[in-house]
Amino acid sequence: MILAILILLGLFRCSAGRMAGRNASYTVKDGVPDFITVDLLTVNPYSRPGTALKSVNGVVIHYTANQGSSAQANRDYFEGLKDSHVTKASAHFVVGLKGEVIQCIPTAEMAYASNSRNSDTVAIECCYRKADGSFESATYASVIKLTAWLCLKYNLSAEDVIRHYDVTGKNCPKYYVEHPDKWKTFRKDVNAMLKKMKKNS
Repeated sequence: MILAILILLGLFRCSAGRMAGRNASYTVKDGVPDFITVDLLTVNPYSRPGTALKSVNGVVIHYTANQGSSAQANRDYFEGLKDSHVTKASAHFVVGLKGEVIQCIPTAEMAYASNSRNSDTVAIECCYRKADGSFESATYASVIKLTAWLCLKYNLSAEDVIRHYDVTGKNCPKYYVEHPDKWKTFRKDVNAMLKKMKKNS
């Protein structure tokens, strides 16, 4: 009996997780959806130059290339570059292993993420646990929702969502470069979420 209850609870939790991934609803306060935690970097030449974007013409998906690291750890790494000066790097958002979303840079400003497309795109870094670079289900659900919201905000389509690979040829995000069919599915899921958000707006 106890085993049956535990199995049912497990099925409920899995189902709830899948439903959360399909949930297009959110509330906005001060221009920020409630699924985003704002933890902005200090303005500095190495990770947040403070340069205004003239326009946003796309969303670029990255993976952190730092297996098992958290969203907060990656955000803090970007912050630390103002002191270490080891490189110039950042992203507007980092999506964590549990689906948490941290905003590091305002979307009106440039991030050091996507090379020649830094000047007209918003960058999302995604954490991952598996060696193949695939995203955890919670990470995937959150990045789909975040990407769709950005598309809604800037009047973009799923075709405007690209990989870092599409800019430079870099193997980033690894899983979606090595599995182009999964990238097609990713874009389809963004499009489906965007349609739901438009319907709810």
